[in-house]
Amino acid sequence: MLIAKICLIAVAGYLLGSVSASIILSRAALGKDVREEGSGNAGATNMTRVFGWKAGVITLLGDMFKAGAATLLGYLLLGDLGLSIGGIACMTGHCFPVFHSFKGGKGISVGAAIGLAIDWRVFVFIIIAFLIVALLTKKVSAGSMTAAVAITVSSILFAVSTPKLILAICAMCLALFQHRENFKRLLKGTEPDFKAGKEKM
Repeated sequence: MLIAKICLIAVAGYLLGSVSASIILSRAALGKDVREEGSGNAGATNMTRVFGWKAGVITLLGDMFKAGAATLLGYLLLGDLGLSIGGIACMTGHCFPVFHSFKGGKGISVGAAIGLAIDWRVFVFIIIAFLIVALLTKKVSAGSMTAAVAITVSSILFAVSTPKLILAICAMCLALFQHRENFKRLLKGTEPDFKAGKEKM
């Protein structure tokens, strides 16, 4: 029974994560695939950069909702262990979606929802870390990578359960991996500043 529940949570979480709000919205409402525009990333930041704030916010909320659903399902079935499995599976699906040729986002919106699922204090911590660095540097990628590290640091500080800490570490590692090219550009000084595009919705 335990194995069946674990498999159910993992599969459901991955499939939920594979539903990309940015790709669906950009194709259905805007007639373009966001992965063919801007940075080529299927996430809230690129949606905002290409299609404006409204599209970016809708994408952010959609990505957070699926992560919330995945972690809630896991928690209801197996407590913190299920929450952790659901969160990891959802973030993996978001970054490598089976429905979209395994080319998805970088996990920051999903990671924010995971932070909230871990502990509201962790969520507040990572949001503050993101805002401070992003505003000071004018680079969302710098804020995103800081937030990725902050989810693990804050989880340790607030002494969350072991499954939740493992979830935080996995989320951090996956987000940092997805930002590896941004990191290289930051080191070279070639990472562009963030600028929202004109509203197209």
